[in-house]
Amino acid sequence: MELVAGSYEQVLFGFTVRREPATSGDRETWTPVADFTHHAHTASLSAVAANSRFVVTGSKDETIHIYDMKKKIEHGALVHHSGTITCLKFYGSRHLISGAEDGLICVWDAKKWECLKSIKAHKGHVTFLSIHPSGKLALSVGTDKTLRTWNLVEGRSAFIKNIKQNAHIVEWSPSGEKYIVVVLNKVDVYQLDTAAVSGTITNGKRISAVTFLSDSILAVAGDEEVVRFFDCNSLVCLCEFKAHENRVKDILSFEIPDHHVLVTASNDGFIKMWALKQNKKDPPSLLCEVNTGARLTCLGVWLDRATDDKASLPPATEPSPVNKEQPKTIKKEPGDMIQEEKTPGPKSKKSDVTGDSKEPAKGNNSPVSAKKRKMTGVLEKKRKKKM
Repeated sequence: MELVAGSYEQVLFGFTVRREPATSGDRETWTPVADFTHHAHTASLSAVAANSRFVVTGSKDETIHIYDMKKKIEHGALVHHSGTITCLKFYGSRHLISGAEDGLICVWDAKKWECLKSIKAHKGHVTFLSIHPSGKLALSVGTDKTLRTWNLVEGRSAFIKNIKQNAHIVEWSPSGEKYIVVVLNKVDVYQLDTAAVSGTITNGKRISAVTFLSDSILAVAGDEEVVRFFDCNSLVCLCEFKAHENRVKDILSFEIPDHHVLVTASNDGFIKMWALKQNKKDPPSLLCEVNTGARLTCLGVWLDRATDDKASLPPATEPSPVNKEQPKTIKKEPGDMIQEEKTPGPKSKKSDVTGDSKEPAKGNNSPVSAKKRKMTGVLEKKRKKKM
């Protein structure tokens, strides 16, 4: 497995976690080993997501970078959005959904890296999105003070709920029977069948990240050093523990054979892995930690699995009318600049997929701006005229 974390310093960190079996009387040891650092973005990183093959990163530089974790190379960049990338979510091995401050939600084919749907989702920024376990629905929240339900089969809005404040996190439970909406330091728990709030959880300080540990237990991190576990039914705090020396910026959990693991990342520079106890009233025990020396902003875990449990979203694969102008990856000789080739269609916002690049461990390339690509095309034409 690989821990990946983005930072304010524009760097993506990768650490391979090695597990050594327990010897006589000792417990199994987990050791994070530095794998790569990559300075691809030109602004701080804001989102990370992983599936069975790829890790993608979003940034304030408005680009999404793709990393092939099997081959350990940078696979390219997506520059369709014209605002900070606020959220990235994979669904299975075939689809990626992105949201940004331009108000757009985009559905990407994660094989061809084409934009299948581009939806003007919110009048303000898209602050967060979450995909239902079935892949048929998604929820999004934005700075227009709305919670929106999306029919992913048809690629359209299904329901709009006005909320009193700007929510910054929304998340489905693992079963999809409930979802939570976070506003400042409060978590509203909604039941899917009624679409009504069944209760509210109050955290100590503003909430920065949440992850479901089970269908009823939610781990909450905020602008403080502690992480708390809450029961979504009784709304009580089951336990809290000091995870870091500074505010916790992101958390996530995953299950592998014999282990239920929680991962935390903080402004103090540390990524920590915790072994969750069966009884969530008991604080987890620390498995390992690593100091990146950077102010971390977002976190992901890549698990080297053959395939994802979820195959793909429902077949709403026709490009939407908003985005008929489709970019294609053009194969060039090594060293050539990648130019976009577009099919005729209505004028749309910038959209591009670049080709394979260098290894994350060795590369230090910034994303190619649209202006620079255009200039390269002009210079190429002039050069051909001279010849």
